[in-house]
Amino acid sequence: MPHLLHIDSSAAGEASRSRAITAAFAQAWESRGADHTITYRDLHREPLPHLADAELHYAPRLRRADAAPPADAEALQQELIAELIAADVLLVGAPMYNYSLPSTLKAWVDNIHVLGVTTTFDEPTKPVAGRPAVVVSSRGGFYGEGSPTPDWDHAVPVLDIVLGSALGMDITVLIASRTLSDRLEPLRPMADQAAQELAYATKEAIRLAGTLGPANA
Repeated sequence: MPHLLHIDSSAAGEASRSRAITAAFAQAWESRGADHTITYRDLHREPLPHLADAELHYAPRLRRADAAPPADAEALQQELIAELIAADVLLVGAPMYNYSLPSTLKAWVDNIHVLGVTTTFDEPTKPVAGRPAVVVSSRGGFYGEGSPTPDWDHAVPVLDIVLGSALGMDITVLIASRTLSDRLEPLRPMADQAAQELAYATKEAIRLAGTLGPANA
């Protein structure tokens, strides 16, 4: 049964571009049949607590001898990791806030990046290696190649490092930039480009939702 883990983190509600794109993906995924199931987490409406103890960065066997992380925090972490491992495809809505990830999404990242559990430390532990992850990143301005500040994107690179390099997932990034062109005067000349990017990202999300997942799905 092909399964999608869908995560949103935007605080913008119905105005969110990242939510619009991930919703298009999820709808196309479900349209493939009743066997295409989804686990959904809205990290803005139901935020996760920050990591309660630094020892939760490590598998139990790698923790200090006197480590005693809170039982409820460890149980939540195990739940989040189980959701990730159970997913054939990961979909992450990752708007750029102040050039980085929303803190709600960072809390999720801190919980699922665990040495010796989801990424290799002393043993080859990468249970989600090779699985597809689609990252949908929206941003008010433009930070791509050719912009005056191409190195100001500290959102996508973090997810590429953690999900891609560390966990071994196959990352696809969809970007909708210039999203503030409808409310900030200096960006208004970019409105057409913003609309084109949103349309392309949405179309690509729908295409990916129709092709990703187990080969026999």
